[in-house]
Amino acid sequence: MRQSSLFQSERGHIGTDESGKGDYFGPLVAAGVFLPEGQEKVLIELGVKDSKRVSDNRVRKLSKQIRGGYIHSIVAIGPERYNELYTKLRNLNRILAWAHSRVIENILEEVPCVLAVTDQFGDQRFVINALMKKGRNIELEQRIKAEEDMAVAAASILARSEFLRRLYFLSKDFKVELPKGSSPRSEQTGVELVKTYGPDVLSKVAKRHFKLTQRILGVVKD
Repeated sequence: MRQSSLFQSERGHIGTDESGKGDYFGPLVAAGVFLPEGQEKVLIELGVKDSKRVSDNRVRKLSKQIRGGYIHSIVAIGPERYNELYTKLRNLNRILAWAHSRVIENILEEVPCVLAVTDQFGDQRFVINALMKKGRNIELEQRIKAEEDMAVAAASILARSEFLRRLYFLSKDFKVELPKGSSPRSEQTGVELVKTYGPDVLSKVAKRHFKLTQRILGVVKD
């Protein structure tokens, strides 16, 4: 961890979270929110909580409120770019670390801060090593169930909302409803897509390293 003085820094902290890592279709999205000291009750009153405990419609509404009231950053990695990065890095946690670190850096461009809190998704050194100049003096704290932190919960709302938005437009592009998650319905949709557009379509809409890819290609081949 890195230590830094509070001198010339805003009182508060950054929370980051991601959405899409367990979804076969769609992007991986990381988001961050700077929460000034004393603002936790405001978010609680708005109903902000871990996005997994909030309906999609509510996520969209809360996202608008958070975007309008707090310094934030969203980094989205579309399927094609995601697949390129996974081929190169062969490690999801390294991709997550890159995305979280970019979110932190973007927020530090707007507000000086000394603490960032994120969920514990892998070796902390991944994020520390990915931080650039502005993040060199920030203290990074990874927590289990970090969404209990209101800044992280707010970030989870932003990340999920952006994931849903991009999944919707990706569905429009390919004229099929791309389901969330990784389920038999996802497999069925993948088979339909490959039959219509060919196997390369999965690189454009899905995270190819999922085991689901081989099942889809196996069904089409048979």
